[in-house]
Amino acid sequence: MTARGRADLHMHTTFSDGWPDPKELVDHVRASGLDVIAVTDHDTIEGALRACDHAARQSKLHVIIGEEVSSRDGHIVALFIERRIRPGMSAAATVHAIHDQGGLAVAVHPFWRRQRRTRTGPVHGVGWLAAELDFDAVEVENATPGFYVFNQLARRLNMGLGSAELGGSDAHILDALGRAYTEFQGKTPKALRTAIEGATTIARRRRYRAMGLMRYAAWGLNHQRYAVG
Repeated sequence: MTARGRADLHMHTTFSDGWPDPKELVDHVRASGLDVIAVTDHDTIEGALRACDHAARQSKLHVIIGEEVSSRDGHIVALFIERRIRPGMSAAATVHAIHDQGGLAVAVHPFWRRQRRTRTGPVHGVGWLAAELDFDAVEVENATPGFYVFNQLARRLNMGLGSAELGGSDAHILDALGRAYTEFQGKTPKALRTAIEGATTIARRRRYRAMGLMRYAAWGLNHQRYAVG
């Protein structure tokens, strides 16, 4: 029987609003027990490309090129893409653009809402559009502290949809990597994609250590200082 692998499909580097640079991120993940990661910086794939290059030279870790796209209807993660998806389009157009590249579209933290606006506009998930559009998967476990209710709503929505369920840390600091993850049959990106398309994935989550929560709080304070304008 094929061994089950672990993937963290939502994380950020210094190429958007994360603290670790791509090299630091890959080096940290190598000892985490993850087999596959997707680097999903906001509206850019540069961090993912650099992480992929470093992983290919340094370890057996598989890196998927991804992007967290700021559609005007909410954030959408694109997986298995080759080119940047333009932000600012509708959610429907964004999903179409992802599929046009042969990528997979994920409704991440669909029910999360933040009151403040960043320079690029409001920050939130796609809400009930997760059920209306042709998403390939729904993120039902997001490891951001305080997301319990949002995760529960996403999980209940997906129970009705029957789409692939994903876990992603949404890591902006090293301590967060792998705190939520996707379990799947196999160990490779190809096996992961097959599991997503067949809706056989399992989303799981691990608790933070106290120091990790403190570091996340420090990141949050720093991020608020520079993101709001």
